Amino acid sequence: MFRFLERAENTARLIEAGFRIALTRSTDAEAEWKSVIITLAAQNGFEAKYDSYDGAHVINYLLRDVGNPSSVLSVVKAARDNARLVRTALTTEVWAAVNETWMLFTELLKKPIREVDLPMVLATIRQQSALVRGSLNGTMLRKDTYHFCQIGTHIERNDNTARIIDVKYFALLPALSSVGGRLDNVQWETLLRSVSAHRAFRWAVDEDFTGPAIANFLILDRRLPRSTAFCVAEIVASLGYLAEDYGERAACHDLADALRARVHNRNISSILDEGLHEFIGSVINDTAVLGQQIEQDYRFRI
Repeated sequence: MFRFLERAENTARLIEAGFRIALTRSTDAEAEWKSVIITLAAQNGFEAKYDSYDGAHVINYLLRDVGNPSSVLSVVKAARDNARLVRTALTTEVWAAVNETWMLFTELLKKPIREVDLPMVLATIRQQSALVRGSLNGTMLRKDTYHFCQIGTHIERNDNTARIIDVKYFALLPALSSVGGRLDNVQWETLLRSVSAHRAFRWAVDEDFTGPAIANFLILDRRLPRSTAFCVAEIVASLGYLAEDYGERAACHDLADALRARVHNRNISSILDEGLHEFIGSVINDTAVLGQQIEQDYRFRI
């Protein structure tokens, strides 16, 4: 349920970032929209339906296409269906927030989204996601149910942040000659906006908007709720509570510890020496394996 809800918010954030860049690009806006589709691993499904990366096509495919299992409308419906199945394990406030989100989005996404309405729609998606999280954190007992919700949220968020960083260099950048240039730094700045970290970076980091400084912030800074280091630490902590509650550890605990070791006490120079693409690729793969192992160890799907 919470992986689906997190995915809806992440999709909205990516669309917003793509919309920002597409508005400022005078030449190849389709390349930006294509990068959004690639980041969300939706390229095959999209290309089977459309022959160009027109902004309107991308927006409607990602927001309201019921044939796309990862569209916002599809994942929020799946989240609501899961919530209904476990309704007795949720507080009234959490159930009401999830159900209200589904009903609101069903109405909001009934028709194709006009460009002039897009900012309002994306803001509503983010606000509803925050409403559900607030209900969870404000009303749920800190027992296994709560910790599984936290694990699902942070596995999905970690995967999303890693994919955004990875696609940045392999889809957003027009040419290798641009690395380190003005365009490169502008795109890193846009990357920060896509994870709501633009102002946080200004507060927390003394350096300018450069690739290494932003990569360090998004990967290694545990103060940032969407960084790799923060998400992995939250996953390990929640799994630790489960191990204590159930009185035993499982294979997923070792996988989570190994993933944490990949980012613990690292510096961005060592990651860049290893290769940013290779490092991020391993994080994406390890996160997917961890999610599958949790599903197996605890006998349910997250």
